[in-house]
Amino acid sequence: MRRLCVLIAAAFVAVSSLSAQAPDDPAALFDRILDTYVRDGFVYYRALKSERAALDRYVQSLDVPAADLARRPAPAQLAFWLNAYDALVLRTVIDKYPIKAVTPEYPEKSIRQIPGAFETLTHRVAGASLTLDAIEKTKILPLGDARAVIAIGRGAIGGGRLRSEVFRAEKLDAQLDDAVKEYLGRATIFRIDTDQNVLTVSPLFGWRQEAFIASYGRNTTAWPDRSPLERALLEMALPKLFPSERAVLRQNTFQLKYGTFDWRLNDLTGGIPN
Repeated sequence: MRRLCVLIAAAFVAVSSLSAQAPDDPAALFDRILDTYVRDGFVYYRALKSERAALDRYVQSLDVPAADLARRPAPAQLAFWLNAYDALVLRTVIDKYPIKAVTPEYPEKSIRQIPGAFETLTHRVAGASLTLDAIEKTKILPLGDARAVIAIGRGAIGGGRLRSEVFRAEKLDAQLDDAVKEYLGRATIFRIDTDQNVLTVSPLFGWRQEAFIASYGRNTTAWPDRSPLERALLEMALPKLFPSERAVLRQNTFQLKYGTFDWRLNDLTGGIPN
């Protein structure tokens, strides 16, 4: 009984310290939230909802003056918007958690079961009311790094892996590279079928193909018979693949196909989904 009381007291102190985090250090506050509730890209949504004060506090801190944000270096701006997007996805989910199914088009507990989660619901960030889609398309993508498309957590298993730490300007390049390496390492995202000579990739690459072409389509002499998106994907993926996989792709005889995006909620409550 004494050991149980000690554990409960420790948990209370941890949650209290999150809520009491100094308001002038919002990145550190969100960092501790992610470290507490996120494991390997999955989220303890039930616990986060019951102890949401710290997340709400961080979200409130995002409404900084737009002019101040614009004066920051590009990596700092991108880190800000990536963190904002991830935090707002978390809040969108816990606002409706446990999620109730409203359409058979998506999995039962999907963030897509929340009407307008990406396209309609607005959030106050940097002096403007923005949807999640608007943040991605008008704030993140214009900063010119397609790796950010992969890095943001979309509240779905098929999206980028939500990190247990915030994005920081001083190590953003390494964090984005790590996000790409992890994403391409999943067979459900990037799979080479040597028997059928087929490369199957996530439809996410097609949804945001302009960004990938802009970031990785610079080498126009290689793969001349391929589409701009195919060339961009090859330029991005080859350095991250095993030698045997690179050899297959360099034969340049494969067919590209899109897989299915996994919209199941990245919920760790009750265990990782099968």
